[in-house]
Amino acid sequence: MAQYLSETAKKVTTLCVRQMKAQGEKISMLTSYDYTTAGIVDAAGIDIILVGDSASNVMAGNSTTLPITLDEMALYGRSVVRAVSHAMVVCDMPFGSYQVSAEDAVRNAIRLMQQTGADAVKLEGGEAIIPAIRRIIAAGIPVMGHLGLTPQSINVFGSYGVRAREEAEAERLMADAKALEAAGCFALVLEKIPAALTQRVCSSLSIPVIGIGAGPADGQVLVIDDMLGKNKGFHPKFLRCYADLHGIMTDAIGRYVSDVRSGDFPNEGECY
Repeated sequence: MAQYLSETAKKVTTLCVRQMKAQGEKISMLTSYDYTTAGIVDAAGIDIILVGDSASNVMAGNSTTLPITLDEMALYGRSVVRAVSHAMVVCDMPFGSYQVSAEDAVRNAIRLMQQTGADAVKLEGGEAIIPAIRRIIAAGIPVMGHLGLTPQSINVFGSYGVRAREEAEAERLMADAKALEAAGCFALVLEKIPAALTQRVCSSLSIPVIGIGAGPADGQVLVIDDMLGKNKGFHPKFLRCYADLHGIMTDAIGRYVSDVRSGDFPNEGECY
């Protein structure tokens, strides 16, 4: 049996990922939203599973992450946690659950942790949400930060293009990254920024930096449906597809339909 399939694999914690950065070990991270998929991802040796608000797109078919609710995130998070024994599970706090006030943020973070059993939460934003982050961490909840392209702010950005190309925005991102570390975040996601800027952030912070469309970093994250090739209409430059599940599933379902229509399924050996 491959080592990463061992049932005695050590549980990944915030201390583990900090040690991984210190030792130069890369951190692997993927999204999951359901029990069955999360069990496979965990058994395959992933370090961190993100229950992303990308479920709004992948699971519900919305065009943005904005519509997903705290109740929906709790359902997905709970389903994932039940399947996992090794990976750290981080749950996104959805749009509207932490922007109103620090009190609102800590209340919703506590609820999300209680209802899912997740190991940490993730928030998008920099200096503006530092009070919320401090309150959440003070309540005993680890926080992962998220800078660069922050999808919950898509209506402000106006597009999903690369962020922080200009010097002024790059300097703001650097300042925000340092502020998130100072506030107590245990890790940081950087999305769709220039690779050179990612390297600056990685070398400036002691906490792990996980990239998505941001070049080499201390770790990488992808949306699982994208990297498995289930979504045929999404082909950004940063995405590497490791399978063609769209083709495999379409073929399997097509053969099933054909067998049902022909009467071949079920055959005598498939009956009681």
